[in-house]
Amino acid sequence: MKKTDFAKKLLAWFDTHGRKHLPWQINPTPYRVWVSEIMLQQTQVATVISYYLRFMDAFPTVADLAAASVDDVLGFWSGLGYYARGRHLHKAAQIIMDKHNGNFPLDFDAVVALPGIGRSTAGAILAFSTEQRHAILDGNVKRILCRHEAFEAPPNTAQAHDALWAIADKYTPNERISEYTQAVMDLGATLCTRTKPRCTDCPIQTSCQAKKFNRVSELPTKIKKAPKPTKARLFLIIQTEKGIALYQRPSKGIWGGLWSLPEWPDARKNHKEIQDYCASLQTVRETNKPIYLEALPPVQHQFTHYQLILKPMIFQTKSLKKNILFEDKPIFWCTPNHLHTLGLPAPIKKLLQQQFVTGRIAWKKLSIA
Repeated sequence: MKKTDFAKKLLAWFDTHGRKHLPWQINPTPYRVWVSEIMLQQTQVATVISYYLRFMDAFPTVADLAAASVDDVLGFWSGLGYYARGRHLHKAAQIIMDKHNGNFPLDFDAVVALPGIGRSTAGAILAFSTEQRHAILDGNVKRILCRHEAFEAPPNTAQAHDALWAIADKYTPNERISEYTQAVMDLGATLCTRTKPRCTDCPIQTSCQAKKFNRVSELPTKIKKAPKPTKARLFLIIQTEKGIALYQRPSKGIWGGLWSLPEWPDARKNHKEIQDYCASLQTVRETNKPIYLEALPPVQHQFTHYQLILKPMIFQTKSLKKNILFEDKPIFWCTPNHLHTLGLPAPIKKLLQQQFVTGRIAWKKLSIA
């Protein structure tokens, strides 16, 4: 299919069916588009909209974002997942302030050099905000091209990388760049979906090789994945009248930089062993060990590569005269008022909200013998 025909048909479809009133499409400055593109990585538009509006209200400029603490940024990111995106966004804002005089760079290489921004994201940012001609190749576009071209290699392999980028560039027009970029994203999100694609409504169906040879369900070629392993962790809800004990996780790894409950890696341990462990957290041992109350129902949480089973256990203790540490980091005492401001992993936040509401955990007038 000719490049001009592909783009022409896609743009004609977009004029009638495309999304044109998303929040980041209003006043599409490089900063506003950048934030949206980072949020939209691995996350659907419907989920992103409310987070985006709150985030932009809190950090309306690059300077505001750079000046904020990473805790504040992750607080507004909590629930979006893939938290490295929020940390990279914050770090990139500081780089923009230091190296680009507070102005988001408009040079492609400079954009790609920022943390958390790859080739496709950089192209989308510049296409949407400045009409620069750059191809994009996100997951939706890979699926469209693999089907349209009957492309055999699995799209996320080194073998496919250069070939798919060449195809994406071939079909990218020289005019109406931002609209074409949105159109190809919309096509993958609404019609050329992973399952149950609506081929009869597709503007490029007549040239789609997968449709022509009845191979839509086969493409893109999938790499067989091994079953996800399951990991179990005990999460300790240690409470005093000050609140619930939380610690800030390391910046690398799951839930990096977020506040979470102390955890015990071996879910087979009994409450007496964990009670002794809770007591050992104190820098100076207190005479009153935490008292085991109950185990809460397990909570399942899916990560990309494994399933985590959270097994919460509630303990109480009297006021601690000394600060306590977990993994060499000071404990923060969380009350219900903190749940909306702290950067918390979504399952931990949901767990604490449920238990505060049910009254299973409290932080005032604890009756401990």
